[in-house]
Amino acid sequence: MDRNIRTVDDVLRLLDGLFAPEADRWTAGGASWWDGFYADRSKAVPFFVAKPDEHLVSYLERGLIAPGRALDLGCGPGRNALCLASQGFTVDAVDLSPTAISWAEERAREAGAEIRFHRGDAFALTVGELAGPYDLICDSGCFHHLPPHRRISYLALLERALAPGGHLALTCFAAGAMGSELPDAAFYYQSALHGGLAYTPDSLRWIFSELTDIELRRMHDEPSDSPLFGEPFLWTALFRRPMEEASTAA
Repeated sequence: MDRNIRTVDDVLRLLDGLFAPEADRWTAGGASWWDGFYADRSKAVPFFVAKPDEHLVSYLERGLIAPGRALDLGCGPGRNALCLASQGFTVDAVDLSPTAISWAEERAREAGAEIRFHRGDAFALTVGELAGPYDLICDSGCFHHLPPHRRISYLALLERALAPGGHLALTCFAAGAMGSELPDAAFYYQSALHGGLAYTPDSLRWIFSELTDIELRRMHDEPSDSPLFGEPFLWTALFRRPMEEASTAA
């Protein structure tokens, strides 16, 4: 007899297990899939190129974000982590895939950048390993690979790791352009995520309603000779965590 559900974490692990193993892109068990994805560096994958996201550069140029401590979630080969480090950020970068981390570390050595890379599940790494609070959490393509129940884990990570007044820079699939538009419950019935979840502006604003919406738009379509990465099937969003109210003395 199996009666071992007692905590929220127990429920989250139970829901993880409702998906077919080959659908896993978010737990430590999904690392091997990502290793295979990153194994051939010559593949024509747009974000394999060492170019930072166009919106991230735009935020910096417009003064919407400023150098501080940064966490790059699902960093892949490290293109955004390298950009942030070059702009004066102290950067932690995390990815499930050892292959992706090795590639990112090579790029960092070539660039002379000091970045702390972590291989593992960002939701499971300890506070000591991801030493926030962070002034910026950057996510270019991690969020849309999470099943619906793991939004709880994502928001909990923001709660503990994002500094008051800090920013979340998010990139995810845009409904009508890329990603599955099935309702949340359907993914559990089908035991698959169908390549990733699509989002609308309203759904993103609702999920991140505890944060202030600074900017939400489609990513600009950058030409192949641009120094920046940009694909119009993605949303780009900048959210800010409110400053905590100062406590008053009794």
